[in-house]
Amino acid sequence: MPEVPLPPEPPEPNVAQRTGLPATGAYAMRQTFAKEVDRRLNVPLAAQQANGRLLQHALDDHGHGALANEFVVLVDRSENVQALFVYFRAKPGDAWSMIGASPVSTGRPGTYDHFLTPLGVFQHVPGNMDFRAEGTENEFKIRGYGARDMRIYDFGWADGERGWGKGGVSPMRFQMHATDPEKLEPLLGMRHSKGCVRIPSTLNAFFDHHGILDAQYEARAAEGESMWVLKPTRQTTPWAGHYLVVVDSGAKARPAWSPGPGKAARARTPVGANSVD
Repeated sequence: MPEVPLPPEPPEPNVAQRTGLPATGAYAMRQTFAKEVDRRLNVPLAAQQANGRLLQHALDDHGHGALANEFVVLVDRSENVQALFVYFRAKPGDAWSMIGASPVSTGRPGTYDHFLTPLGVFQHVPGNMDFRAEGTENEFKIRGYGARDMRIYDFGWADGERGWGKGGVSPMRFQMHATDPEKLEPLLGMRHSKGCVRIPSTLNAFFDHHGILDAQYEARAAEGESMWVLKPTRQTTPWAGHYLVVVDSGAKARPAWSPGPGKAARARTPVGANSVD
């Protein structure tokens, strides 16, 4: 049986929230994202704004409507979107501004032990300690967590909708992580995981180096706790965030700005590719 989920930890303010640091540097992260993340989506302004409103609705529904002055990661699990967005706003009431976007793969129903990626607002806390990929291959020669040293973001146990049998809900371990860079990363942009969120390796490195979701980890480290998963070479942003938000826009058609993998990539799908997280 899965362990009983722990109650959420009270969010610790990040450096910017504690010091009133001007938000100029947070918006400058757009240029850093564009430089460091090689798989990006060119999202039109109208779609950026629409997704920002989806983010706000989800935060409102979960009691975080006044969240501001920190980065938030949004995932649209819609089969016709399959995208991740980084958002920021300086003050409550401001519109959310997109920092960058990339293709992802979320849960693909239809096979045993495959869940729809759970919806909701998920706090990133050391109580569900992250870990790093060993880079080893499974029996199908696939590195399910990606290359060695990629970070696995662990959000603990969540209620996932079963994508097999008669459906229903069961606990699943919810994570966000890289995937096999040669065999599976070309398939990002389509539903393909067992329920976790697969992201590009350069996006994983961007999150890791800049601590985009590490506000709670950095607070613990500042108190003297050993946060072994944090690299000594990191440059954590003062606007580090706390939350991954998953929504389903219900898009009826695939927007031009979020193309799925091409026929060539789909044709090269390896055996057992859908057996990893």
